[in-house]
Amino acid sequence: MVSRAYTVAFQGVDARIVEVQCAVTAGLPGFSIVGLADKAVSEARDRVRTALSALAIALPSKRITVNLSPADLPKEGSHFDLPIALALLSALDILPDDITQNVVALGELSLDGTLMPVVGALPAAMAAAAEDRSLLCPAGSGAEAAWVGKTQVIAAANLGDVVRHYTGQVPIAPAEPGEVPLALAGRDLREVKGQERAKRALEIAAAGRHHLMLVGTPGSGKSMLAARLPGILPPLTASEALETSMIHSLAGLLDEGGISRSRPFREPHHTASMAAIIGGGRQARPGEASLAHNGVLFMDEFPEFNRTVLETLRQPIETGEVMIARANAHVKYPCRFMLVAAANPCKCGYLPDPARACARVPACGEDYLGRISGPLMDRFDLRVDVPPVSYSDLNLPANGETSTEVAARVAAARALQSTRYAPHDGISANADAAGDLLETVVSPDAEARALLLRAAERFSLSARGYHRVMRVARTIADLAGEPEVRRSHMAEAISFRLPDPTSGH
Repeated sequence: MVSRAYTVAFQGVDARIVEVQCAVTAGLPGFSIVGLADKAVSEARDRVRTALSALAIALPSKRITVNLSPADLPKEGSHFDLPIALALLSALDILPDDITQNVVALGELSLDGTLMPVVGALPAAMAAAAEDRSLLCPAGSGAEAAWVGKTQVIAAANLGDVVRHYTGQVPIAPAEPGEVPLALAGRDLREVKGQERAKRALEIAAAGRHHLMLVGTPGSGKSMLAARLPGILPPLTASEALETSMIHSLAGLLDEGGISRSRPFREPHHTASMAAIIGGGRQARPGEASLAHNGVLFMDEFPEFNRTVLETLRQPIETGEVMIARANAHVKYPCRFMLVAAANPCKCGYLPDPARACARVPACGEDYLGRISGPLMDRFDLRVDVPPVSYSDLNLPANGETSTEVAARVAAARALQSTRYAPHDGISANADAAGDLLETVVSPDAEARALLLRAAERFSLSARGYHRVMRVARTIADLAGEPEVRRSHMAEAISFRLPDPTSGH
C-alpha cells in the first residue's frame, strides 16, 4: 500500500503541488528518496528518522521508499521534511491516510522533532487554497501563511503536536495573520535645502512610477533626495502587498509573519553581481530587481556597476519581469519597479566646476557617463542635474513643502490612474500605458501635440523617448488635476527629457 502526502516545489513565485508517495515493503532495510531531489531533500531521511525516534516511533526493518512526484520536477529545500514525515506516519498507520491527503505541508525538522520556519509559506498557502486543501507549516511561518485567508492554516511547533492534532488528542487552533507593521516616519523632503527642480522630478516620478536619473557633483544631495522617496509614495494596495510579500517570502525577508504595506526600497551596492541584482544562484532566488517589485530600486554610483549588470536591466525595465534560465527549467519573477539612478558627472565628480575639475575635462565626463549605454539611458523618463548647494543656502532654516504635503498630491494622482486603468489588467500607473491606450489616455490638446512633434524632430527623440515624454506629461497633468494634457504640461515633460545645457555633460 502506498500512502500519500502533499507539498510544493517552488518555480519563481509559483508553487507547484508535489505528491509525496511512501511505500514500506519487504526487503533489505533502507530508506531512499527518489524524484530528482537535491542534497537538502536527500538528507531529509536522516532528519525524519531521528525526529521520529524522538517521539519513540521506531521505523520497521523494511524497505522504505519515498517518491516525489512529478519525478522530473527539480525538488530543492529543506521544507520537504514535514511532508515526508507525514507520508511515513500514514504508511505506519499512525495518521489516517485521508487526513494527510487533504493537507499541503512544508517545514524543516530538527533532530528533536521541532519544526523550523522555512521560506515560501505565503505562495505555498496560495497553492493549497487553489487545491482546496489546508496548509500545515511550522509555527514560525503560520502568521505569514494565514494572510492568504482562503484556506485553513495549521501552524505546529513540533512533530508531536502534528500527531496529536490529527489524531484528535490536542487540536491546534488555526493560525491568524500577523500584524502589519506600521511604517516608521521617514526622512522628510523639507530637510532638503534648495534643489527645487530635483524635488519636482521626484514628485513626478513617484506619481507615475517613472524612472529617474540624478546627475550631480559629490555632496549635492542625490542620495539624500532618493532616501526621501519612500516618504512620498502611497502605500501598497492589498493585491500589491500580497504579490510583493510572496517574493519576500521566498527570499526569507518577512519578519515574524507580518506583511508590509510600505513600498520596498532596495539600494544594492555597486559591487553587486548579476545574480544579486537580477536573481539566480543555486536555487534561482529573486534578486534586488524582483525584491523591489512595486517599489523603488535605487542604484547609487550608477556608472560604477558592472556594465553587463546594467545592460541586463534593459529588458526587465520594459517587460516588468525577470526570466532566469536554467538547463532544466526557466524561473520567472515579477519586477515592476521604479528605477532611480544617481551618478557623478565624471570620475572626479567636478566636471561643471572649472576651479575643481581635473585636467581631463571634458573627456573624463564623456568616458565616465559613456559607461551607461544609449539604449539604457533612453529608458529613463526623467533626467535631472543636481547642482551643488551654496553655503549660504545651507545656513538657512528648512523650508518648502513637507513629505506629507507632497505625498497627498502623489496619492491623488495615483488614485486618478487607478480609476483610469481599472478596466486594463496589469496596468496601474502611467508608466505602464502603451500603444493605443497611451494615445487615448494622454489626449494632448493641439498646442501640446505640436510642441511634442517639434521637440521630437529637433532633438531626434527615439520612438521610446517620444512615448515616455507623453507618459510623463500625463502624470504632470494628473498632479494638476487636469483631464487634458496642455502645452505647459508637455513643455515640462520635455524639459526633464533633455540634459541641462549648462551642466557640462
